[in-house]
Amino acid sequence: MDDFKHYTVMLNEAVDALECKDGKIYVDCTLGGGGHSELILKRISPNGRLISFDIDDEAIAHSRERLKDYSNLTIVKSSYTNIKQELKKLGIDKITGGVLLDLGASYHQLTKAERGFSFSKDAPLDMRFNMEADFSAYDVVNTYKEEDLVRIFSEYGEERFSKRIAKKIVEVRAKKKIETTGELASLIVSAVPKIKSSIHPATRVFQAIRIEVNNELKNVNIVLQDILDLLDVDGIISVISFHSLEDRIVKKFFKFESQKCRCNDMICKCPPPKIELVNKKPIEASDEEIKENPPSRSAKLRIARCIS
Repeated sequence: MDDFKHYTVMLNEAVDALECKDGKIYVDCTLGGGGHSELILKRISPNGRLISFDIDDEAIAHSRERLKDYSNLTIVKSSYTNIKQELKKLGIDKITGGVLLDLGASYHQLTKAERGFSFSKDAPLDMRFNMEADFSAYDVVNTYKEEDLVRIFSEYGEERFSKRIAKKIVEVRAKKKIETTGELASLIVSAVPKIKSSIHPATRVFQAIRIEVNNELKNVNIVLQDILDLLDVDGIISVISFHSLEDRIVKKFFKFESQKCRCNDMICKCPPPKIELVNKKPIEASDEEIKENPPSRSAKLRIARCIS
């Protein structure tokens, strides 16, 4: 029985942005539960083509079954950071339609206890999107130097008590390795002052570790540049981000690549801008969607069109 649970965030908004046309090539960089891919396929069939990427075996198995009736779908088990190499293998030089990039971890990943993403269920420290990867949250927590823990908690989690938490982790693991999400969450609670907040004290640290384990922010920068190289003129990139760090990267990248001048010299020699912004301010989830799926409240959708 398929127990894969996934809520597709901003389904219509993200796919509407692509202006799907029959006969063109589209890429879904994060297949996940298959919601976005399915809607794209409905709109580009019968002659359009969709290539969907994922590194999660469970997501691929679920979506392969869900989308089995679409002959114009190619599922690639690989990170979207390999988009250039993988499309080349498929004989694709240009993405003629558009690209959808959903940067969030799936509901299934975050809530399945044994994946170790959540502090609400005790499980081995894991947090890998790709279950075949060797590096996990256990390695970060038990092998990183104190100053490196401080850095990732501060940069990726924007955690103000980073130093206290990192110091406590190093003290505890010197006696016994920290092996579970429950152990880590309890340790974090004991390390920080008791403050009235709707957010659990471990939230930001768990986010930071997840980002580190999966190279999430580095990967965003890589894939945005690769997508721009692959997009044909009039091709569209539709990006959903879920926290301020990701959104900042997307916003900065879109702004830079849409500027007429990027050199600030007296005599500009910049090439023409590569994209134009479809929306200057990010689109956010509707009140109805947030009510149905509260995590979508942090989603931001930015859209750009390739013009050169």
